[in-house]
Amino acid sequence: MIPEQFGRLVVLLLVALAFPALPLMVSYLLYRFKIRPSRPDPIKEATYECGVIAEGSSWGQFNARYYLFALGFVIFDVEVIFLYPWAVQHTQLALGALIKAAIFIGVLALGLAYAWRRDALEWR
Repeated sequence: MIPEQFGRLVVLLLVALAFPALPLMVSYLLYRFKIRPSRPDPIKEATYECGVIAEGSSWGQFNARYYLFALGFVIFDVEVIFLYPWAVQHTQLALGALIKAAIFIGVLALGLAYAWRRDALEWR
């Protein structure tokens, strides 16, 4: 009974593990048998930054506002994910579902209004 229930899961798990492992193993074997070329030079080992030669160290500091905008994006992205099932079925749902969705959007709108009022969205 167990192989019947979990047989497909085991096959998917094996594929999920083999998918990234197989190219890595092939690349390693090609390297070990000297089939893959290895010709390092300074240009190949240089850091690549969108076609521009890298400047400074990689330990640069970022403004914390970047994280604030990223967090705002995640919040509204999750809102869309939560509202999608409601939007698909809104014609078959009762009035209570519309009220709950309106409350959900309202709470997020209040949070946005609060952040806007506190100038958290301003870049100064």
